[in-house]
Order: sequence, then C-alpha cells, then structure tokens
Amino acid sequence: MVFTSHSFVYYFLPLVLLGYYLLPGGRNLFLLAASYVFYGWWNPWFVGLMLIATAINHACGLVIAREPVASPRRRRALIASVVASLGLLGFFKYFMFAQGNFNALLSATGADPLPVLQITLPVGISFYIFQSLSYTIDVYRGDSPPVRSFTDFACFVALFPQLIAGPIVRYNTIAGQLIHREHTLDRFASGSALFMLGFAKKILLANPMGSMADAVFAAEAPGTAHAWLGVTAYAFQIYFDFSAYSDMAIGLGRLFGFVFPRNFNAPYRSESITEFWRRWHISLSTFLRDYLYIPLGGNRRGERRTYINLAIVMLLGGLWHGASWNFVLWGAFHGGLLALERCIGGGLFQWAPRPVRIAGTFVLVLFSWVLFRAVTLPEAGAFLSAMLFPRAPGGGAVLLDAVLYTRENVLILALCAVLALQGRQAHDWVEGLTLPRALVVLGLFAFALATMHVQAFNPFLYFQF
Repeated sequence: MVFTSHSFVYYFLPLVLLGYYLLPGGRNLFLLAASYVFYGWWNPWFVGLMLIATAINHACGLVIAREPVASPRRRRALIASVVASLGLLGFFKYFMFAQGNFNALLSATGADPLPVLQITLPVGISFYIFQSLSYTIDVYRGDSPPVRSFTDFACFVALFPQLIAGPIVRYNTIAGQLIHREHTLDRFASGSALFMLGFAKKILLANPMGSMADAVFAAEAPGTAHAWLGVTAYAFQIYFDFSAYSDMAIGLGRLFGFVFPRNFNAPYRSESITEFWRRWHISLSTFLRDYLYIPLGGNRRGERRTYINLAIVMLLGGLWHGASWNFVLWGAFHGGLLALERCIGGGLFQWAPRPVRIAGTFVLVLFSWVLFRAVTLPEAGAFLSAMLFPRAPGGGAVLLDAVLYTRENVLILALCAVLALQGRQAHDWVEGLTLPRALVVLGLFAFALATMHVQAFNPFLYFQF
C-alpha cells in the first residue's frame, strides 16, 4: 500500500484516524496493529522479519540498560544487536550482489558459476533496521532511556507514516512522544496540509518528470540535448518524489501527535556539495555522521584520516541505497567531492557569483544522478558520454521528441525548476497556516486526487532502498 493509492486515501487512513481518536487508551497498540496491516499489504511474511529485528533489538536494549556501565555484557549485547541487525540487512539486500560478483570472478578464472539464490528484498528494510539499531546504540551511549514496553518499541519500529522510506527517525527523537504526545488542532491542521502538499508534489510534479526521465534513459541512443533534459527531469523526479514522501510521512505523524524531523531543505539551492548534504536526506546524512563518521574519528585525527573517513562514510552511504556498483560509484563521487571541498576550504565554485555556485553544484549533482538512475555501469557510461560529447540522437529521435517536448511537460519542468529553487518549501508553507493558504492546499489536493485516478505511473523511488 502506498500513500498515493485509493486504498490508503479512501479507506486505510480514514479508518485508522477514526479508530485512533475514538480509543480512550492503548493508542500505541492500535497504531502498531495498523502499521503491521500497512506493511503486510505487500507481503505478510515481511512482518515476521520485522518482528524478529524488533525483538532482538528490544532484548539487547534491556540487557544494556540493566547491566552496569563497566559490565562486558553491555558491550556484548550491543555487538549482538549490531551483528544481528546488519546481518539481516546484509543477507536480504546484499547476498545476491555478493553472489553475482563471486560468480563473475569464477567465470573470469574459467570456473563454472554457482547457482544464484533468489532473495526477495523486503520493502523498507534499510529504514527500519537503521531505526531499531539506533535504539540500542543510544541506550548504550546513555543518550536515551530504555523503552518501557515492547509495544512502544515495536510501535516505534513499525510506525507506518515513516516506515517505508523515512525520514529515519531515531528512538531518542520520539522516546518521550511514545509515552505522551499532544494532539492539538494546529498540529493536526499543519499535518493535514503537509500531507496534501506532499501528495500533490508526488502526483503533479514527480510522476510526470519520471515519465520524461524514463523515456530518455530507455532510448537506445539519446543525443546530447536529450541526455541533459532526461537527467534534469530525473533530478526533479527524485527530489519531488522523495521529499513528497517525507512531507506526507511528517504530516501523517502530526495527525497522530508525533513530531518527526525535517528531511529536506531546498537542496538544489546549495552552493557546494557540502551544503547539498546538509539539505538532502538530512535524516540519513546526520545518521551517518553520528553513528559512523564520528565513531571513525571524524576530523579529529588529522586531514588525511578525515578524507579517508569521508570516503568510507559516502561509500557505505552509496551502498546503503542499493546493492549495485552504480551506487558504490555514486557514493565515491560524492565522497571525493566532499574531500576535495574540505581540502580547498570551500565549494568548487566559491570564486563565482552565487547563481554560478548554485548552477555549478546542480550540474555536479546531475552527473551523480546518472549513476543513480542508470541500471548498469555501461549504461551510465554511455549516458555520461552523451552528456559530455556533443552528438546527434540516433534512431527514434522524432518519436522521443514527440514524447518529451509536449506543452504539458515543458510547463511542469519549468514549474519544478521554480519550486525547487525558491527558499520556501512545503514544510515552511504549512507553518502558521492561514485560510487562503488552506484553500490553496485543498485545491491542489483535489486536483492531485482527480489526477491520481487517470495516472498509471506512480512508483515511489525510495521504496527500493
């Protein structure tokens, strides 16, 4: 079940809201049951896997909280939590990738490849594993109190608004809210508006841009102009898709009294790659900073070690997105740029006026999106070649032009550019909601809802991660 579906908008959400506010107590248990229904909609067996991860981390958290600080059992419980969590993630997400590479090595040496075990990737596993793991680490560090009940902890792990594609909510962020949270009219109104704006962004902006990007990336030999147009459309698709999901997740959280952290802050206005990572997928970048970069030593062990730490963090951050060499190179590209900017003491375009700094950073991000979007490395290489070396399009150019250069596509592309580059995003728009703003939001939501009924292209990109 996805947020932009009939079953969610017309049935699941109204029923869950009704049940939640009619209940005099036991709301966390109700939300837990609703979240398992939501998650089990894809595959009921996935709920069992989530329960296993939840039970392991809850048990480890109890041991860590019960033992004295100097006790070796605390450390062993933390190690058990880390190994079990990353073991589950590694098996379901990276085992086939490892098998494929091992078979490639066997083939290179003339040996017969081994049979490949087919494993279904549970949707959202990267997000809920990170969240549950943050609990045991925070309890071990003393940054968070141990959870009072298994129900509260299971509710935190499975909470359906942010379960599938974030933002990554750490336990210590909502530990207090699991026990007591406020349900105010202002919070409910801003949450509703944020959900509606996210819904509209996904349906009216991200999906049309996705159709354009798919047409170009599927073309046999796109020309230079097509390649730049296609990757620009993809840049807008992934931003308005992922930020829309985050807006909806944060908005849904507010409907149930939760306050989740902001996940995007106009990233395409960044003047450097360093700034980009302060604005893009903020919950992941801060998670990697606090749970990986700083434990590795951060910038406390000299310049050389800082560069190595940045490279490690971004390589693993790339691999977190998917089991593919494309994502590894995507992480390496960003890690290299972050290290270079740190070395020269600022962005690569710091010598230029602000519009040039923003445009230059956006172009660098576009190159990285090619690695992110292409299915294979050769495909990414061919696409980058089309961008860098001017060439005419191959066969099918007329048909591709007819698909891309429609009045609707051009208008939506221009609208995406304007909205992505202005400072006030959806998150800011719903603060201090006024009647005129509310009417605009309702109008956009009604239009998006009507469009959803005739729109066949509706995937959320980050579900695959």
